[in-house]
Amino acid sequence: MPEIEINGVRLHYVEQGTGPEVVVFSHSYLLDWSHFKPQMHALSERYRCIAFDHRGHGGSEKPKDGYDMETLYADAVAFIEAMDSAPVHFVGLSTGGFIGLRLGFRRPDLLRTLTLMDTSAEVEPALKKFQYKMMLAMVGVIGTRPFAGYIMSLFFSKSSPSDPSRQTELARFRKLMVENDKHAIIRFGHGIFDRTGVLDSVGQITVPTLVIAGEQDTSQPPARAQQITDRIPNSKLLIVPNAAHISNVDDPATVNAALEKHLARHE
Repeated sequence: MPEIEINGVRLHYVEQGTGPEVVVFSHSYLLDWSHFKPQMHALSERYRCIAFDHRGHGGSEKPKDGYDMETLYADAVAFIEAMDSAPVHFVGLSTGGFIGLRLGFRRPDLLRTLTLMDTSAEVEPALKKFQYKMMLAMVGVIGTRPFAGYIMSLFFSKSSPSDPSRQTELARFRKLMVENDKHAIIRFGHGIFDRTGVLDSVGQITVPTLVIAGEQDTSQPPARAQQITDRIPNSKLLIVPNAAHISNVDDPATVNAALEKHLARHE
């Protein structure tokens, strides 16, 4: 699979489709490009879909530094520019959404549309930040495996553990989490949990924006999606029922339909 050297790091990415317009997907912390497979499959008949792994994740390089929010944002800018594909439809979930927000008000020239999923424009709440950092300290000692069940409960819907049709899919994501490089995950975690808030800046975003939130998301609750939507002109909000933090996997049909409509409206 292809790789590209940008911003001092080697990033792995996957392409699907050959349409004239490009959709760039930016994934969640602890996962990789593959959680966007349902969307890439659905959109690739009309669009060139490109999903990249953040530094420290998946097939990308895992350097010892460069995990702060500003560097992750710079990685995305450099990646889009290197693809020679701007303006793009940018789809970011969680960490990808943190990046998308910054692209929206800093580099609108790179964007045709923006989709922000299960994300926040605020700083990490103090109590959650403390809890997450305690968890990172423990990961450094005992690894990621003991925390996989808890993370899965945050990421996926309440009904998913008892749904026989989802067990193969969930097992794959659990394996992905457990096999993450723990040193990269710790560094990346500190970077995103220490992010600055950008709520006061999101009103500057003028590109057409779709905001999506899982109804059951406790990591980035729907109220944060509402805050973003309230501030961005020309934005729309979709709350996905019975979906948690990785809403595009919990209910790909609903998310795909919304994405297809959003992108087609602004081709």
